[in-house]
Order: sequence, then structure tokens, then C-alpha cells
Amino acid sequence: MGHPFELSKDIELPATPEQVWAAITSGPGIDSWFMGRSEVEPGEGGRTRFAMAGHVEESTVTAWEPGKRFAHRSEPGPDGTFMALEYLIEGRDQGGAVLRLVQSGVLGDNWETEYEAMRVGWDMYLETLAAYLRHFAGRTGTPVSAFRPGAGDPDQVWAAVAGAFRLTGPVTEGEPARLDLPGLPPIDGVVDLAGLPTYFGVRTPDALYRFIHSGTDRGNVLVLGHHVFAADPDPARTEQAWQDWLTRLPIG
Repeated sequence: MGHPFELSKDIELPATPEQVWAAITSGPGIDSWFMGRSEVEPGEGGRTRFAMAGHVEESTVTAWEPGKRFAHRSEPGPDGTFMALEYLIEGRDQGGAVLRLVQSGVLGDNWETEYEAMRVGWDMYLETLAAYLRHFAGRTGTPVSAFRPGAGDPDQVWAAVAGAFRLTGPVTEGEPARLDLPGLPPIDGVVDLAGLPTYFGVRTPDALYRFIHSGTDRGNVLVLGHHVFAADPDPARTEQAWQDWLTRLPIG
């Protein structure tokens, strides 16, 4: 039996409504802050496509009001499950904008775990959207993904990730962070997300690095979802370097 749900999130963004619109309604814009790779066919009735780790989801655009409202909805599955997403943009007289995200639909039997993952995950992705608009507006990020199922429980995973970035003690935003990655230049940046035990992020002058733990109920998967804004002549090589690093990361 399906379980109807709805969740909403509001965030103030350091950008004009037009900049927010570009970031949430185009494939390159979405790829610069959200996971996986996205495509959007503009206009009501257009199609959207999201691909990650061999999984593809498609939906239909149900609202297209430039600078104000964008929504899309998937077709119901055989069990009646579906997903709908709506973005509402409101400009501010003093500058900036407020974005309201509303996600709704019908979830399957494991709905409680799935709902909690979406609720917390959106916090990370919306903060990443804010970081993108604040530091990289107008630029296009190349998404980099890597996965390690069964990585370990959150304490083990985050101890390993923090150690790799030369962080000691409680992880706090604003801390300098450095990672040596075989095959790629060293990463020097600052912790800009500290949402442990679920997510962690580092910002550098040319990238947003994002790490998220699925939780014990969802297989203890450690997921890397980075956004690189520097020119990269070989994105496949970069992604493989991160997958190799993740596979070798000593956890536990």
C-alpha cells in the first residue's frame, strides 16, 4: 500500500529570481548543485530526465512560469508510487530571493526511511544551491559521482573522511581542509557544510565537494557528489580518481 507524503523547505538565496530560475530549470544549472545529471525540456508539457548510477527517472513539466514557478511530476508506477516537485521563487525588495521547494507524491512500503532521507538530503542540496549562487553564479559545474555501499556506520565513515581532510576534533564550518588525491592536484579549501552524521562539504576556489551517508537503514552507502567548476580535459579520469580514492578509504 502506498503512503502519500509532502515535505517543504524554504531557503533565502543570494541571487536574483532570474539567477535562481536558471539554476533550477536547466540541465547545466541543476548539474552545478544537485546530484547526478539532469536534462530539462523548457515549457509546460516538456520532459525532464534525471540519471545517476545507471538509474533514470523521467517526468513531465506541469508548471513553467519563468522567474516564479517550476514544477514537474513523474508517471505513477505499477504500485501507484510517483513523485512531484515544485519550486516557488519570491524576490526580495532588498535583493536576493526566497525559494520554496515542495516535494510530494506516494512512497512505497519503506516510506519512513525514504522520507527521512529526502528530508535531510534536501538540506544539503539547498545549501549547495546557495553556495553555488554565492560563489559560482554564471558558471557551469561538472558533476562527479562515486559510491561505496556498505562503507560502515556513520561514526566510522566520518572519522575516515575527516582524517583524510586533516581535520581533528569536532568538524565545524569554516575550518581549513586539505586532501591529497592520487592523480589529481591537492584540494585546499574550507569546510562549508557540517551536517553530520548525514553530510559534509568542502568548498575550494573552483569546486564544491559533497559527501553524504545514506544511513544504516539504507545500506551504509557513502556517496560523493561533487561539482567542479574548473576546466577539466578528462572528466572521466577525474571521476575514476575519486572512485578509486573512495574504494581505498580506510574505514573502521
